[in-house]
Amino acid sequence: MTGSALDVSQADRQPIRRAIRRLRWFVGSFSSQLDEITRETGVVFSLDEQRLADVFMAWLRDFEAQKPQDPRDRKSYVGFAAGLMLRNLMSKKPVAVVSSPVDADKTNPAYYWPEGYAYVAYCLNVRSAVLEQDFDEARATSPEFDEIRTWWSFRENVGEDPNLAIAFLNAFAGDEPDWTMPALFQSGRIAEIAPSFYQARLSDKG
Repeated sequence: MTGSALDVSQADRQPIRRAIRRLRWFVGSFSSQLDEITRETGVVFSLDEQRLADVFMAWLRDFEAQKPQDPRDRKSYVGFAAGLMLRNLMSKKPVAVVSSPVDADKTNPAYYWPEGYAYVAYCLNVRSAVLEQDFDEARATSPEFDEIRTWWSFRENVGEDPNLAIAFLNAFAGDEPDWTMPALFQSGRIAEIAPSFYQARLSDKG
């Protein structure tokens, strides 16, 4: 995956989890990410900043709507929030390809779907930066991130259901995706009590 372009946050010394909730930082860091991908791949992009601002506003509403109150859910919500961001980027499409190298290898995800690659790279980098900064947890992408067959499925399925972008981002990050209700944040407390609940129900039936 392309390296992080999130050093913009150092200008105001805010944690990234706070800086990302400011439009100016979001636009600046996203633009820097596109520039870095261009340097690495030779793909030239155009960016519609009005659409990107619309992405930000929609994401912020989504973020606040499901923001958990329990501090124990903070870590898992980082990944979910990054997925919400990817969903909005996929839906509003602020990036377009201007030009690409003529000899580009289309089995490389960065060339197969440059816009999608840019969106995923940015969301994974934000996710990784927050996890490292707030939880001292270094993260790497899963092998699926470089697997072109996964990207075929990703492009097709997200085109039909943008909510699946949340599940695919988890898969790219090496976490367990929720393919059934990806747009609903599941509290860790629910996951903890669910097995006991179902065991109790089965006992009642016995």
